[in-house]
Amino acid sequence: MGDCKEAIDSIKLVTAVILRGAFVALALPVLTAAPAAPVPGAIPVVELVGVVHPVSAAHVVSAIRHADRDGAPLVIVRMNTPGGLDTSMRQIVDAMLAARTPVVVFVGPSGARAASAGFVIAVAADVAAMAPGTNLGAAHPVSGLGPMDDVMSKKIAQDAAAYVRSKAERRGRNVEMAEKAVLESRAFTEREALELKLIDLVAADVPELLRALEGRAVRRFDGTSVTLRLAGAPTMDVRMTWRQLALSALARPELLFLLLLGALAGIGAELSHPGLLFPGVLGVFCLILFLFASQVLPVNGAGVLMMVLAVALFAAEVKVTSYGLLTLAGCAAMILGGMMLVDSDVPAVRVPLSVVLPGAIGIAVGALALVRMVLNAQRLHPTTGVEGMSGRMAVAEEPLDPVGWVQVAGERWRATADRPVAAGERVQVVAVEGLALRVRRQG
Repeated sequence: MGDCKEAIDSIKLVTAVILRGAFVALALPVLTAAPAAPVPGAIPVVELVGVVHPVSAAHVVSAIRHADRDGAPLVIVRMNTPGGLDTSMRQIVDAMLAARTPVVVFVGPSGARAASAGFVIAVAADVAAMAPGTNLGAAHPVSGLGPMDDVMSKKIAQDAAAYVRSKAERRGRNVEMAEKAVLESRAFTEREALELKLIDLVAADVPELLRALEGRAVRRFDGTSVTLRLAGAPTMDVRMTWRQLALSALARPELLFLLLLGALAGIGAELSHPGLLFPGVLGVFCLILFLFASQVLPVNGAGVLMMVLAVALFAAEVKVTSYGLLTLAGCAAMILGGMMLVDSDVPAVRVPLSVVLPGAIGIAVGALALVRMVLNAQRLHPTTGVEGMSGRMAVAEEPLDPVGWVQVAGERWRATADRPVAAGERVQVVAVEGLALRVRRQG
């Protein structure tokens, strides 16, 4: 009883530590990422790094709106992205086109890129600039769930090409090259993009960019012209809010997959073994984070159901003798569910096989290990109850001729022997008959 209480106390302590750590992890951005107070006349610099998704789009759109409200002379979007969701890209483009404040998209620092959705954002900006050693382009749309048929692929590509052409033409950029970046997946270095008039200038960093823009006349999307007066204007980094930071940290497809896997495994373990506490708490915690992250990434319900089916098949393997067929089916369901989990046409947003395969194999190995433990337990000879008495050795307290008393595991039993037994001799229990034993003499 004391050992059980100590075990329960240990589990509660571990659970409390995990919950406290989770609270600190979620609360830390609140303390470290408080947005900076606006400075009159300051130029906001907002980062667009990584996959373009709803959180990063909301961050950029919010920065543009605050710049309009505060009367900033310019907004700089410093970008390094492999692409992202079409809907999020269009949110950013729509905000830039409707902004009263000129928006500069700067692909930097050196080594950065503006691929796919990032290319379209750069083309739609009032001013497009790149740092040395950067590239942009490769904006052909792709399918998230395998190859599309020719008709559908052509429709999607032509729609994307028309969208880019409309922005490039209005901005006075090279419409032909912008279209080829979509239809032919063309990509360009900063020098090629400048020569082909896809961007406006090359600058090493933000200060050099501002010096190059001083006194420059910028033609807005509505046809009006604005002359930039930036001399002496300070820059101000625009940081994400704590909620955006938390969502952005969770907005990773591999983490989404692992959270769902942890939720299903933890809750399943608690339901099958009530009272363990720790798996249930961990499962609910993972489920909450999964639901939180699903606000950012487009989760496919079919993928979630497929993963639920996979865990159910793994659990059934422990109860049903299928010779591994249920485990194989569970592996297949989990791999398919992981691949379908995020419904997106962007490879960077989908769950990679390098995460799905180890997850499926790990759960399968765990299920097989449980099956083996169950089978081994079934083969063990009972050690308690009536069944546990059979085969035990006893010592005769008095002569058995054929009835007398014997000692078995510290207990005194009435026994009947198959033949006379002297006091002190060892006998083996053959069967339990009511409140008496049937024994036989050894040797």
